[in-house]
Amino acid sequence: MTPRRSSFARDRPEALDRLFHALSDRTRRRILARLTLGPARVTDLAAPFRMTLPAVSKHLRILEQARLVSRRVEGRVHRLALKGSTLREVETWLDAYRSFWSESLDAIDRDLLDHPARAPPRTRRL
Repeated sequence: MTPRRSSFARDRPEALDRLFHALSDRTRRRILARLTLGPARVTDLAAPFRMTLPAVSKHLRILEQARLVSRRVEGRVHRLALKGSTLREVETWLDAYRSFWSESLDAIDRDLLDHPARAPPRTRRL
């Protein structure tokens, strides 16, 4: 079975590319993890990292371009918040692949039940 592409991937492939690029970096994933606790100031987001504020700001811009975070400016204070709607779009895109793998694993299970001699030998637990 070929996975169906979601409208997100079909209609905006460059947005999907930006999103996976943003998620490919450990620092950006840590920032997103922190934002699951609620909005935070840029300086608070930068605190755990051993990098300059401009370097953290670059990571934040990439997250914004991927529509994973939103920014609200209050005077000189910049607050960022996680945008769950974009993650839901990715989940929808991944769901097509989840069903593909689930069906593939079910087929392997059926094959092993139909042909037990092909099943790998069980190892003894100590």
